[in-house]
Amino acid sequence: MIRPRRNRRTPAIRSMVSETVLAPADFILPMFVHEDTGDVPIDSMPGVTRWSPASLVREAGEALALGIPAVVLFPKIAENLKSPQGEESFNDDGLVPRTIRALKAAHPGLCVITDVALDPYNSDGHDGIVRRDPRGNLTILNDETVEILCQQALSHARAGADIVAPSDMMDGRVAAIREALDAAGFTDVSILSYTAKYASAFYGPFRGALDSAPKEGDKMTYQMDPANLREALRETLLDEDEGADMLMVKPAGFYLDVIARVRETTTLPVAAYQVSGEYLMLKSASAAGWLDEKAAVIESLTAIKRAGASMILTYFAVQAARWLRENTLKVVKKS
Repeated sequence: MIRPRRNRRTPAIRSMVSETVLAPADFILPMFVHEDTGDVPIDSMPGVTRWSPASLVREAGEALALGIPAVVLFPKIAENLKSPQGEESFNDDGLVPRTIRALKAAHPGLCVITDVALDPYNSDGHDGIVRRDPRGNLTILNDETVEILCQQALSHARAGADIVAPSDMMDGRVAAIREALDAAGFTDVSILSYTAKYASAFYGPFRGALDSAPKEGDKMTYQMDPANLREALRETLLDEDEGADMLMVKPAGFYLDVIARVRETTTLPVAAYQVSGEYLMLKSASAAGWLDEKAAVIESLTAIKRAGASMILTYFAVQAARWLRENTLKVVKKS
């Protein structure tokens, strides 16, 4: 008699026949950094902290010890350093380059990824340079923004970043950044492109953490329409052709179909970002007693990987790595 349940009978058997294996090596830990010497818990993201550079280096080391191979940096920039052109974004002595250098000095084996976009540095809160027409309507300038993004990527590369991750969604920026990096001798610095970054309602807690929300208007003219899938495939082919080394879909949990289709369309590694709103939903429901946090988080991350993600950016990275280690030990003991 055929009984599929035989393959589910024990933890050891289930682990052997599992079609999707989740491991700490699948995670990229997003980390917030600011200039202050103190560490600030982020109200909009319980359990997440905005670190001083020294604390961030320590925490990144702990993540690396758990098997998490990479971090991605997101800075909170002081208001007096923000400007319409975002010049602070390519200051070689700025917060991000200094943090990169500290990380690489302390943890040479850690993969350091940097966010390339203007919204943390732009006094308008947009990912690009803003122009207003005589009626006051906003336009985000594409090519002028790309020129600054190239300078930002070069600044990060000079500091020692392994991967730059343009999240701005300007057209042509992957090709321009690749050309700039190569011309400056940074041929080994990779580009992880935010290929399909949707204009999602689930970014709110993140923007609260960095005070990077647009001062006016929205991001609908450059981030993607959540209703569109084929457009994501067009962006995939363009980014691959322009020289991206890895592609990203953001958000993750509500866009599993997009992850799967992008995975089918490209041979490049595909990343997916479990964003702040997804994190907060799981945290809030767990805190209220409606969900088992460990089970729900591991299930959500497994689903993202099952859909085709090669790597997952998640604020649960450290917790999940610890839980996976515990689960592995339990399987070994029971078997």
